[in-house]
Amino acid sequence: MPPATGGGLAESELRPRRGRCSPQAARAAGRDVAAEAVARSPKRPAWGSRRFEAAGWWALLALVTLLSFATRFHRLDEPPHICWREVQRTEESSPKGFSSFCLFFSPQMLIGLAGYLSGYDGTFLFQKPGDKYEHHSYMGMRGFCAFLGSWLVPFAYLTVLDLSKSLSAALLTAALLTFDTGCLTLSQYILLDPILMFFIMAAMLSMVKYNSCADRPFSAPWWFWLSLTGVSLAGALGVKFVGLFIILQVGLNTIADLWYLFGDLSLSLVTVGKHLTARVLCLIVLPLALYTATFAVHFMVLSKSGPGDGFFSSAFQARLSGNNLHNASIPEHLAYGSVITVKNLRMAIGYLHSHRHLYPEGIGARQQQVTTYLHKDYNNLWIIKKHNTNSDPLDPSFPVEFVRHGDIIRLEHKETSRNLHSHYHEAPMTRKHYQVTGYGINGTGDSNDFWRIEVVNRKFGNRIKVLRSRIRFIHLVTGCVLGSSGKVLPKWGWEQLEVTCTPYLKETLNSIWNVEDHINPKLPNISLDVLQPSFPEILLESHMVMIRGNSGLKPKDNEFTSKPWHWPINYQGLRFSGVNDTDFRVYLLGNPVVWWLNLLSIALYLLSGSIIAVAMQRGARLPAEVAGLSQVLLRGGGQVLLGWTLHYFPFFLMGRVLYFHHYFPAMLFSSMLTGILWDTLLRLCAWGLASWPLARGIHVAGILSLLLGTAYSFYLFHPLAYGMVGPLAQDPQSPMAGLRWLDSWDF
Repeated sequence: MPPATGGGLAESELRPRRGRCSPQAARAAGRDVAAEAVARSPKRPAWGSRRFEAAGWWALLALVTLLSFATRFHRLDEPPHICWREVQRTEESSPKGFSSFCLFFSPQMLIGLAGYLSGYDGTFLFQKPGDKYEHHSYMGMRGFCAFLGSWLVPFAYLTVLDLSKSLSAALLTAALLTFDTGCLTLSQYILLDPILMFFIMAAMLSMVKYNSCADRPFSAPWWFWLSLTGVSLAGALGVKFVGLFIILQVGLNTIADLWYLFGDLSLSLVTVGKHLTARVLCLIVLPLALYTATFAVHFMVLSKSGPGDGFFSSAFQARLSGNNLHNASIPEHLAYGSVITVKNLRMAIGYLHSHRHLYPEGIGARQQQVTTYLHKDYNNLWIIKKHNTNSDPLDPSFPVEFVRHGDIIRLEHKETSRNLHSHYHEAPMTRKHYQVTGYGINGTGDSNDFWRIEVVNRKFGNRIKVLRSRIRFIHLVTGCVLGSSGKVLPKWGWEQLEVTCTPYLKETLNSIWNVEDHINPKLPNISLDVLQPSFPEILLESHMVMIRGNSGLKPKDNEFTSKPWHWPINYQGLRFSGVNDTDFRVYLLGNPVVWWLNLLSIALYLLSGSIIAVAMQRGARLPAEVAGLSQVLLRGGGQVLLGWTLHYFPFFLMGRVLYFHHYFPAMLFSSMLTGILWDTLLRLCAWGLASWPLARGIHVAGILSLLLGTAYSFYLFHPLAYGMVGPLAQDPQSPMAGLRWLDSWDF
């Protein structure tokens, strides 16, 4: 049954939930509050009146949903070119490579499926923002993201309605999100953000709904909402690791719920155990199963070689069709005379590489450059030889001799016949590291060409396995370890990555390698299928790659990064499209009226909530209506404030590059807090001025003013989201003239 549309508080909100205090006290308090509320309430509405109220409730929900969809799908086809990160998300989701492996997972599969079903053939080359889609179908992918983004408004509406039992609070929240230009912009493009926020809000709504079913545990609605919470948590985490924040919120809510149930002496321990088991199954086992199943489907469907191959280990690549390691047969153990490639284990470092170009004057010794390179190339090939002989190990008259852990070796570059070499000269870019070069003529050099090969966590004498053995190269003369700093060399180094020899012997992925390609005609080949990793190993590696990928992100040219303190104040936006007055410009910026109202609301909530909490703790006797409103403010407002806190403050601890759009999940919670706060404060004002003839109109006038003000501000700032052409904001002829309220806004 939909909640009543009248006074804003249902009787169920005034009645304490079982287990929140001692059962006797709870029942007594419930009787007292309910009795007073009933005494003050008018006659119970007739059946026809209740049906009318229910119809009005559904009509309002339909109106909110329709308005949300209308604003998100309006002018969805504009601009008909790549905007901001669409170049990344759409390329990764391209149905042309729908079976090709990519770095990130379920969101790209969903976007790719939407494109495939809507006729996108995957032939468009996604190169840079501004490239026109022309005849290529892109509306299916944009429409999919807009569809999910449109549900944010009704989800927030229903969440606030359940927390506050007030239609006016829910309507205000819906208006704030509907008329926010930032949420609108993010929902209209092929991005992960609308998908992430959809699952976050679905999890929040489901959690609130199953909380409201606490008086009917183990009923069908209770199981439905509890299970849907788990499904939504799996979806949120599957999109981005930011989904961990909503998992933490649901976890804290669950712990508190179980703690209060444990303190309810009217419940047997068996019943408490059933509650615990239900939550473990629905909030832990179910999300983990779905999350793991998503990756299993990903690994089965996206089984071909793709642009993400180079980020993964050699063993991982061996399972990808089209990769040179797939279905390959190579010798299993490394032997002298073998031609090999050596791959660094750190993500996006690549293969040990050399070429005929020399280091320039003033950069260490003027010898042949040694770098790392992400792509397959003949200059990645090396011959492994003994350190003290120049005889050919592949001579049929010599027996096969395997390379073992602890051996002293020499690596000769196959294309140039120069040895891998190091000395005490400083590395080109990393201070206190030694330079690595190619040295010698036809394999003849000096003692600085000698390296000891070690297998990580193995005993001396063990053979070295292709793909699986994690090896290090220790320079015999200096004692340093071969590694890559990951720094990009200047143009003289062809913008490849720096290789150094570090005197710091700590084991890091930068200094650990594995043998990938292996050619030796004297050895029997084995199928690499026997070396392929298991599903748990693949799952673990994929997560480690994603974590390192996130931490290693760097801004692209002309991208505006920001700091977390910028976000709540709407300090700076992001250019989605266009720069000049002749371009079609889209600028990601929150509606300043909405955002600054949210910021004010957070401050007011902390102040008013603290005052109410102190008064209640000191035993102040509050009238029944004030007590009910106070409970809404503290419980409902506290729940969404916790969500805002969990989705905002962790970014202060992150070392990765940050953008303005990272704040939008937190903004959803601050908007819900605004709706609850202002509705409650206006009701309290109306109650306090009850003797004034127009007191009843204070609440209505206040809510109506906020709704109209929000709608008018959207009218002013909507060109930011829907696009604008012509003079920039500083020009009096611009559609945004006079609206550049902060100098940091660049539209």
